[in-house]
Amino acid sequence: MEERYRAMLMRRTGEARLIMGCALRDTARTFVEASLRELDPQATAVTIRKGLFLRFYGHEFDESTCQKILAGIEQATHSASR
Repeated sequence: MEERYRAMLMRRTGEARLIMGCALRDTARTFVEASLRELDPQATAVTIRKGLFLRFYGHEFDESTCQKILAGIEQATHSASR
């Protein structure tokens, strides 16, 4: 079944596969954001962005690097809102 599914996907154009991938990413982001808002209905933009980072990429970095990235997210979010 896995081989048939892969063959079906590979018959699509590169553009169609890219569009599918982007749609999947958007859906995953929507679910994670909804989960974060369910945990904290008063979540700020900074809280959501940090939560998204941690859920999607937090496991890929050591604690020190995570903290630097989270500080950067906070700084960038505050800079963008000015």
